[in-house]
Amino acid sequence: MADRLIGRRAFVGLAGTLILTTTALSACSNGGTNTSGGGTGASDGIAETTAGRVRGTYQDGAWRFLGVPYARATERFVPAQAVDPWEGIQEADAYGKTSYQAALLGMPAQNGSDNDNDCLNLNIWTPEPGVGGGRPVMVWLHGGGFSTGSANDEGYDGAALAVGQDVVVVGINHRLNAFGHLDLSAYGDKYRQSSNVGIIDIQTALQWVQDNIAVFGGDPGNITLFGQSGGGAKILALMAAPDAQGLFHRAIIQSGATEAMGVSFSSKEISERLGELTLQELSIAADDVEAIQDVGVDELLAASDAAREQTGREFDVNLALSADYGIEWGPVIDPDGYMPTAPVTDTGFAEPGRDVALLIGSNFSEWTHISELAQQTDITAEQTAAFEAAYPSRPATDATYVDSFIRLPMLKIMSHKADQGGADVYAYLFNYGDDPYHGAEIPYVFGRGEGSLGEQIPAAWASFASTGAPAVPGLPDWEPYTREGGATMLLDEDSELVHHHDRELMALLEPDYKY
Repeated sequence: MADRLIGRRAFVGLAGTLILTTTALSACSNGGTNTSGGGTGASDGIAETTAGRVRGTYQDGAWRFLGVPYARATERFVPAQAVDPWEGIQEADAYGKTSYQAALLGMPAQNGSDNDNDCLNLNIWTPEPGVGGGRPVMVWLHGGGFSTGSANDEGYDGAALAVGQDVVVVGINHRLNAFGHLDLSAYGDKYRQSSNVGIIDIQTALQWVQDNIAVFGGDPGNITLFGQSGGGAKILALMAAPDAQGLFHRAIIQSGATEAMGVSFSSKEISERLGELTLQELSIAADDVEAIQDVGVDELLAASDAAREQTGREFDVNLALSADYGIEWGPVIDPDGYMPTAPVTDTGFAEPGRDVALLIGSNFSEWTHISELAQQTDITAEQTAAFEAAYPSRPATDATYVDSFIRLPMLKIMSHKADQGGADVYAYLFNYGDDPYHGAEIPYVFGRGEGSLGEQIPAAWASFASTGAPAVPGLPDWEPYTREGGATMLLDEDSELVHHHDRELMALLEPDYKY
């Protein structure tokens, strides 16, 4: 079972939410300017950033500043440039461009006029703009692996979370797939960062947040990253990047890792071969690498898809939850580069993440109801008994659907982070409903859930962002996770703090997996 779930040499990619973002909401370019109006007070919804003034709109009790540019990606595969300052007031009343999208989990890519390489913009929701607000800042990183998705999805609207918990919410758009991670470093110093440009985009956005969020009512000294699926894996990459150290202070990772997309990432050897094969597919010679700047988007993505399959064959690697060969897009580990080590190390966790407090967890079933490769089959009587002990409120038939594909890598991450002896780790498992699937917790986090959890989860997330501890009325006292104690909040209709509740079950289901 372990071989099938974790995969041959397991460069397993990370899926996005079940509702992979197609961003059907109105998207536009980063907007023109309107020289009418004036003032920088909170009452008129105008905020003065380091590049110029932007005007938001008021809706659902929150001020929205949408499509605000934080940098410019004028070329492919290279770090972005600073935004050109503007005169007058730029309207921030519509979503901005999003990254080109690539295939993921067998779903074809769909690109249109709303997609662009120059997609570096963010969305801000705040109860009230204005210096002096001092609110905790929660920066959302969207799912979709490193291949697809955007911060513009309607499910990521931050108004309810911002108003309900008195925080400032930010969603970041950045480059994805080949545009964020195609490794061309072998073809000149210009492209030495190309394999991690998508993560560097996020770092650039976080620097913008540091420099500007105070005028939106936020505290630049209290920034928490939160993200689901691929968004969680992006956070892990940033926690392993020395250049991103100090740009955020806490992290919340929701179902955000597989063994080799979060615990670890691609090797330099694999990423360089993928870049080489992509150029071959495009018939671009090494000494003519600049020609790739002018290749059509569909042609580039088709060539890189073929190269990903061939690289998977050569390195004996499968796509996520698939028997097909392939390499998923993502960051690259390079001892001399942007991310010198994997997030999880032999002795603990990547050093840049030592002082970053972590709230981390996953969902009961994740992908098991839609993927046979993720399901538990041929359940033994011993495994059933261990399941019933771990989840006494669930019927024994649910044993087939308990997740280990994401749960075990998350246990490895939280255990090694706790071993490091730095900032605290808090663990959860979302167990509410008949099928707590991949992404089921997102509406609760954003303040649109039902029942008691609909109030408790956003409050816990905001409490963690504010204080570093997810303590809220209605939930049991939430102890930090340690390898010895294994404290985990089982989020359910009647939430319970459990200790190593599924250790025996995981050991029986995946006996070869060590964490």
